[in-house]
Amino acid sequence: MDLNNMLSQLETTNAEEVEQLLRQYNRENSRIFAFDPKEEALRSKLCQNVLSVLGGQVQPSCQRTCLETLRILSRDKSVLAPVATREGMLTLGGMARLHDREEGGDNQRVSEEDTQSEEEERVVVEALKCLCNVVYNSPAAQRVSIEVQLAHGLCASLRTARTWHHEVGLFTLRLLFLLSALQADVRGILRRECHAVRLLTEVLEHILDVRWVGPYEVACPDSQALSMPAEDNERAMEALKALFNLTLSVSGEKDDHQFRLITAILRHLLMLKTETEEKTEEAHSHAVNLLNNMPASCLDVLIDVPVQGGHENYGGKNMDAIQVLIDFMGKRIDKQGSNYKEGLTPVLSLLTEGSRHHREIRRFIKAQVLPPLKDVKIRPEIGTTTRNKLVRLMTHVDMGVKQTAAEFLFVLCKESVDNLLKYTGYGNAAGLLVARGLLSGGRGETQYSEDEDSDTEEYKSAKPFINPITGHVEEPMPNPIEEMTEEQKEYEAQKLVNMLDKLSRQNLIRPMGVRPDGKLAPLEETLCDLPEDNSDSDSD
Repeated sequence: MDLNNMLSQLETTNAEEVEQLLRQYNRENSRIFAFDPKEEALRSKLCQNVLSVLGGQVQPSCQRTCLETLRILSRDKSVLAPVATREGMLTLGGMARLHDREEGGDNQRVSEEDTQSEEEERVVVEALKCLCNVVYNSPAAQRVSIEVQLAHGLCASLRTARTWHHEVGLFTLRLLFLLSALQADVRGILRRECHAVRLLTEVLEHILDVRWVGPYEVACPDSQALSMPAEDNERAMEALKALFNLTLSVSGEKDDHQFRLITAILRHLLMLKTETEEKTEEAHSHAVNLLNNMPASCLDVLIDVPVQGGHENYGGKNMDAIQVLIDFMGKRIDKQGSNYKEGLTPVLSLLTEGSRHHREIRRFIKAQVLPPLKDVKIRPEIGTTTRNKLVRLMTHVDMGVKQTAAEFLFVLCKESVDNLLKYTGYGNAAGLLVARGLLSGGRGETQYSEDEDSDTEEYKSAKPFINPITGHVEEPMPNPIEEMTEEQKEYEAQKLVNMLDKLSRQNLIRPMGVRPDGKLAPLEETLCDLPEDNSDSDSD
């Protein structure tokens, strides 16, 4: 359709003909995402004209068609100026029924939604879709959304979530997620003024059909129950993403009760199944991300479920949710071609903090990830066990992945260098030890219980023959200097010294040593730092 011709017709026709013209445009462009730059000015004018139509008295069917046109146009960032204004955003917010209500307004909103026709509901859905596109693509619209208090309108809608039809709920939550992701100021408004964390928690309770049986315990899902419907799962994911944004910086806020409620709901979600394994993994991924935002002191809610009971070996704590997290970690490690930084490090970080602060969680995870050593003839990084896979990640090319995997194993070993080296070998652990200043041994700063790790008889008998660098018993190697004369040995040693000296002078290598504090430093500095009297030093 020729835009010039269409624009001229829009200015001279009535509402019914406008609707027909726009419907034809929508049919022709419904799958268009890349637009002709030469027609940018014409599309911008079309945006303005459509907003003018919406500002008049038109039927819901015409409103819906206009909003569909705006949704298509909003895919183009360059033509959103007419929409990203106070008038444009108020028009769209009005169409989406996003009005901040005074006290008593919730009942009014519920009654409005109960009396909506199907066509009027489609108008609301299309307006929400438009707002999602506009907010995502236009920084100007994001700023205007603060001015027109769009966040307050969204939270007013959250209060009536029990009456939502699926698409209204889905796009309301998605718009809330986008606003909170793109505007830090909105996050503060949502948390402090709108109490959005509490409202979103209540939305999740409703979607997931939460039934409380204790202060922070949800009734166990019925094993015979059907899996979570796809529509419920979609809305739950949007709510989780919005909650993640709003709880990113909760370290300074004291709302232990609310965080414990969220943790209990997330435990319930971990125990649920969706219609497909892929969707279940996605749900667990969002749950893990949000759990990482919870204070570590609240993670005991994952294992403290008195009504359901637990394991005697772990102080009566229930480890079902922790087992789900371990299984999830295993799937993410094995996922071919996956982005470990985004897919794996969140669950590793969560299990690390849970293990650091809760003894039962650490003991349960260690029993599966780092069981007592028996066969030490194979290098720690070779094999198919979870331990082997995690040790391989300690030398991953991505620094974040490498550090997170190493920290996880270090915490499972109660931050004991000797215990860590037993499971990984010095070579794999060197990066962590350098970063922590523990090259000379010792422990991390966290205090752990005194329960002792018992070594197997197989390990005790093999321990004297283990190469500490590689972490395994090596086959005897021939001594290359065994048949050399003393003069030949001296010649080779001097040759090696000269080669190292040359490389050092050319700044290709730099000899390093370990300072008394366990950190690496240039060799000359470490020699200067040597204590004058070492006679009283303790030996590990």
